[in-house]
Amino acid sequence: MQAERKARRGSKLRQIANNPFLYVMAVPGLLFFLIFSYLPIYGITIAFKDYNFSKGITGSEWVGFKNFDYFFTSDDFWIVLRNTLGLNLLFIVFTTITAVLIALMFNEIRNKYFKRISQSLIFLPYFMSWIVVGMIVQSLFGGEEPMINAWLQGLGMEPVNWMFEAKLWPAILTVIRVWQGAGYLSIIFLAAITGIPEDMYEAARIDGASKLQIMLRITLPLLVPTIMIMTLLSVGKIFNGDFAMIYAIIGDNSLLYPTTDVIDTFVFRSMRQLHDFGMSSAVGLFQSVMGLLFVLAANWVTRRVSKESALF
Repeated sequence: MQAERKARRGSKLRQIANNPFLYVMAVPGLLFFLIFSYLPIYGITIAFKDYNFSKGITGSEWVGFKNFDYFFTSDDFWIVLRNTLGLNLLFIVFTTITAVLIALMFNEIRNKYFKRISQSLIFLPYFMSWIVVGMIVQSLFGGEEPMINAWLQGLGMEPVNWMFEAKLWPAILTVIRVWQGAGYLSIIFLAAITGIPEDMYEAARIDGASKLQIMLRITLPLLVPTIMIMTLLSVGKIFNGDFAMIYAIIGDNSLLYPTTDVIDTFVFRSMRQLHDFGMSSAVGLFQSVMGLLFVLAANWVTRRVSKESALF
């Protein structure tokens, strides 16, 4: 056993010696994750302490699970939990479906100039700040005379008081999220499609398959592993509400909280009122642990269906 270990160690050292520049290129990425992902793990202890700035993390009093009480015993706990899971589920499903359709559509476009321009335009919303998007949404749905209402009246329909109708906002937020993120995700799927061997398409054309049949029988099935991996990665963040999006669009409009208030915005408001860093750390730890459990469960289900589509 010791001889085998020494042989493996020696082979790894030889591999590093033969490819030094490749390993040097990996150093910045490793340092990034070490500094911003692994070292901050020590801060998890704040979730179990009555954190005091003057005393620091080590000097603050240990309170156990007391910081979790405020969130779990709050009257809004089940509301924000339902909203967080529900909105993220809508975002994942509709963004993924739309991105796949866009990727399939781009794969069929043969005019390279039109394809490049279309990709740039559909990718552009991903780089827009949520503050800018929030201002656009406010001009469309907010104010005394929302722009959407002017269009509805032009079609002979009744105007809607959008900022008072909480039930409408899950659908509105989903449309906004799809508009913002589907273009970016479609690029990943399009890259996976370009990796499909051309021989398979050639064989299908020789056999007389139509474009739709090729798309449904070749492109889509071979795209499924990539779709599953991206979905599994998204499931890991299903307990994390998109604070920047929700707060930039909804703000402090309490009338819309029943369907739009998520864990992150709830914690932010609590922080402004209570200045309790221990509670916010406890909620963050809860989100991370539940996200990990969801990834493990989703990966287990995926492995049962298709081992090739699982993360591990």
